[in-house]
Amino acid sequence: MHPSDARTPAASETPAQTLAERRRDATRLEVARAAAGLFAEHGPQHVTAEAIAQAAGISLRTFYRHFSAKEDAITPLLTSGADNWVRLLADAPERDPLTLFPRLIDEVLLPQTAADREELRVTRGVLRSIAETPLLRAVWHRVNADSEARLRPILSELCGPGVDPLDVRILATVASDAIRLGLEHWAAGDADPDGAEGVPAAIAQQVFARLSRGLAA
Repeated sequence: MHPSDARTPAASETPAQTLAERRRDATRLEVARAAAGLFAEHGPQHVTAEAIAQAAGISLRTFYRHFSAKEDAITPLLTSGADNWVRLLADAPERDPLTLFPRLIDEVLLPQTAADREELRVTRGVLRSIAETPLLRAVWHRVNADSEARLRPILSELCGPGVDPLDVRILATVASDAIRLGLEHWAAGDADPDGAEGVPAAIAQQVFARLSRGLAA
């Protein structure tokens, strides 16, 4: 794959959020964190929407204004990571995705602060709950599919007008699956509960290197 140097600036830009939208998103993320904690502590099958709403400090009516079911409540937590992944790609100065993605994997998965480590710890609990619950797995796979779809137009622009659309789809899939498998494999293990040693990033780097070998040609 030979990316072009040409890149238009507007394709990856998104309009600024209104105050109401920022408050809505903050509320949804707080509910997601409350749901993740309850799912990890008690198991999803033992957690109700009422319990999530209470833990998040909102009414049940407000909960259902944001989410159609208790399983959907974790979506904002999972989506926030995908949003960061897409934003970093859109803002990156590099033109070659095969050298760009390894750097971005470290940016996404290497914790720099205590808050980053806590976010990884919470994510680990969510992923362990997902492994045991089909409805949560459906949410996880939907978030990953949406993230992959959002990568494609950015990669098309990054690689230039002559790029093969199939190459773009393959690269988007490889990049998304590297993150997904890195997190899932780490979450299933027993070591490094907060990711401080870089285990999720290291696994994701291995996955990306193995899956991307064919694209290097």
